[in-house]
Amino acid sequence: MNALAFPFTALVAQEPLQQALLLAAVDPSIGGVLVSGPRGTAKSTAARALAELLPEGKLVTLPLGASEEQLIGTLDIQSALRDGGVKFSPGLLAKAHAGVLYVDEVNLLPNPLVDQLLDVAASGVNIVERDGISHRHDARFVLIGTMNPEEGELRPQLLDRFGLAVEMSNCFDASVRQRIVKARLAFDADPDAFRARHRNEQAVLGERIHTARAALASFEFDDAVHARVSEMCIEAHVDGLRADIVMLRAARALAAFEGAPHVDVTHVERVADSVLKHRRREGDAPSREPQGRESTSQETRPDDADWGYVPPEPTGTAKVKQVRPLAAKKA
Repeated sequence: MNALAFPFTALVAQEPLQQALLLAAVDPSIGGVLVSGPRGTAKSTAARALAELLPEGKLVTLPLGASEEQLIGTLDIQSALRDGGVKFSPGLLAKAHAGVLYVDEVNLLPNPLVDQLLDVAASGVNIVERDGISHRHDARFVLIGTMNPEEGELRPQLLDRFGLAVEMSNCFDASVRQRIVKARLAFDADPDAFRARHRNEQAVLGERIHTARAALASFEFDDAVHARVSEMCIEAHVDGLRADIVMLRAARALAAFEGAPHVDVTHVERVADSVLKHRRREGDAPSREPQGRESTSQETRPDDADWGYVPPEPTGTAKVKQVRPLAAKKA
């Protein structure tokens, strides 16, 4: 991790992106954040800044040319046959545990590799199997994928697998541009002094993430929250139920991060855009099965028998390594 990362609390005019990243940091089971936008919109800067707030301040970058073995790790079969034990060489998923796994230009990765990334990001566990031998290890990390839409899109099936999505755009507000440039120039001129001015804010933010993670399991969803989630997902004409699940988790993470006593409808509405942005199907009407004809789905979709299927996902919360304040780490 670069010791001179730009402070997360010093980012200018990036509120939607900051919120999405913080929610994923509080609850990595949300499934990662996809950040799309043109070059120069601070996508990678924000990813590196978030990593500094997490345990060990760890950022692992997945290169575009990475192989499956580099990603998931390898098993030494000869050693297993000879010694009777499993010799596992960790991949990038293991190294990213408790930190951030950053994938720039995720839309240019092979689809099978993106599938594996998203599976592990949602489950928090990586399973490596080879010739009847398997090894599993914890891999709870915040997945951040960035892309420039001009260089190609992700398939809809992969888009849906990302928990949250934020779309960045070029800034044409002169005053905002000036604030961004001034902050960057100040950081470049004296990174240590710039970071020192934000040290207390960074420490407070790290503590808020720590407290929110510990509080997640205490939150429940009442009928009004469930009703609002269903209503918004139906209005967006999303496929399947993944959007509903992610929206509930994101709303819970927001409530925990803000120290709210419970999850309410306002939390749902504040996370809805990042949950639905990449799933919304404008102009499509929700499909409805005619009553009294149970065989209709098979008659009308013979080649898509798993329509609406959502793979099993962990329920509740998993214990996540706690965050120590930055000030304590430096002491």
